[in-house]
Amino acid sequence: MQTVTVSPKFQVVIPKLIRETMQLRPGQKLKIIEYEGRIDLIPDRDIPELRGFIKGINTEFEREGDRL
Repeated sequence: MQTVTVSPKFQVVIPKLIRETMQLRPGQKLKIIEYEGRIDLIPDRDIPELRGFIKGINTEFEREGDRL
């Protein structure tokens, strides 16, 4: 876990390792959610970037009767 500091303008810098791992780009938008005392940043991805992101997901499960 890495630590960041909130600037006087309430800005934070995302550490380089995390930026590279998450493939963040300058100017990219992030969704921000406060949940149970924590802050989550979620990258806003373009639709073409999402193609195939669930490849290999297990689809072998039993559906409820009203969901067929």
